[in-house]
Amino acid sequence: MRILVTGLCTLHWGRLQFGNVGNYYIIEPLFRELHRVFPDGEITTTFQMTKEFIEKEKVKCLPIEWYYAWRENEIELAREEYEAVRKHKEVTTPYATYVRDCDLIINVSGDMWGDNAEHVGHGRFLVDLYKMGTAQLLGKKTVLFGGTPGPFTEEVTRKFAKLIFDNFDLVVNREPVSSRNLGEWGFCVDKVKDFACPAFLYQPELSQKKELQVDNILKDVKGERPLVGFTIGGFNMPVGPYDMWPREEWQYSCFAEAIEYIVNVLGGRVILISHTNGFTLPPNFELINGRDYPILNQLYEVVKKRGLIKNMEEVICIDKPYLPEMIKSIIGRFDLMVTGRVHASVAAISQCVPTVFITYEKSFIPSTKMYGFASLAGVGELVSEPGDKKDLLTKIDICYRNRNEIKQRLEKRIPEVKQLSRDAFDEMGRLV
Repeated sequence: MRILVTGLCTLHWGRLQFGNVGNYYIIEPLFRELHRVFPDGEITTTFQMTKEFIEKEKVKCLPIEWYYAWRENEIELAREEYEAVRKHKEVTTPYATYVRDCDLIINVSGDMWGDNAEHVGHGRFLVDLYKMGTAQLLGKKTVLFGGTPGPFTEEVTRKFAKLIFDNFDLVVNREPVSSRNLGEWGFCVDKVKDFACPAFLYQPELSQKKELQVDNILKDVKGERPLVGFTIGGFNMPVGPYDMWPREEWQYSCFAEAIEYIVNVLGGRVILISHTNGFTLPPNFELINGRDYPILNQLYEVVKKRGLIKNMEEVICIDKPYLPEMIKSIIGRFDLMVTGRVHASVAAISQCVPTVFITYEKSFIPSTKMYGFASLAGVGELVSEPGDKKDLLTKIDICYRNRNEIKQRLEKRIPEVKQLSRDAFDEMGRLV
């Protein structure tokens, strides 16, 4: 049996492992669970992974050009391939030729299956539709897996998306809000099933040396005050684009006031921690700070400049990048988490850390996934919009003062969520 994992999470070498930390939380359990359900299957992917990952997780990487490689004619190439298959012409493209010998095609696209794909590459969503359509025309079982589909505002793409969506054999959503959205947008949801993101299954495998390293990172910040992790990114800022730089100080005011409230009123100690990394390419590979770090560092400076916190030692900005296993382990030591990164919230709640969720700014990144993830975990009341300062402070206050009860609630619910994540893979196993 041959299984192909592809989709909009197809990125250049290293991006899934060393870029957005949440991506790795998804990818490692994804391949491990596929091996569990398909023990004799050949697992292949268009994701570009390191040699170490390929060997450790027993996957085979295909050329990125078979899917999408940021060429000027990506749409034309994908359309020609799709139309040739549709008209029963002889097709010898590498992708179509390979798919003919596959038993299952799994599309992993996160929250990019829709308008948000355009942020990663021009026409990327349309190319994905052609690629999935080609597999469906070839009679292959196809699954849209673990995503948050939509929105779909472009008329032509939306019509095509509905066609491809209807032809998926299974749609695995990772939270319930997405399913409701799809129904409201007029998509047929007969094949849609709600499960949970595989990121809930990610478990750091720290050596004793790395455990000591986590201890050393936190030894200078741990005291009598509860530790409150805090992370945001460009998606949470009041104006876009998400990668705008530099930013003006006023854009941080809501988050600065939240930090001041945590320290001055609630008596917490705030740890600013980036949930993204960057890296330099081999042969001089090096992990470096990602695009969230400058935002968090500027937020720290804004808080300092405002002068409302008497002792700035109660606000710490972690200034070094760490791999996902280290970051999740650090987050697990917090007493509370405030996050605008959805998988930083998963890192927290999967370890039963009470968490306040900050949504994306909808004017330039429309997404409801924060509501979905929080609802799935049974803490839907702890979601706040980034521009609503009063609501954010209220949610932080509720979470802080009720953190013991919320922790107990998570301890009961999270094992169920993890099982839901495993169930999604079992459901795919029943297709072939």
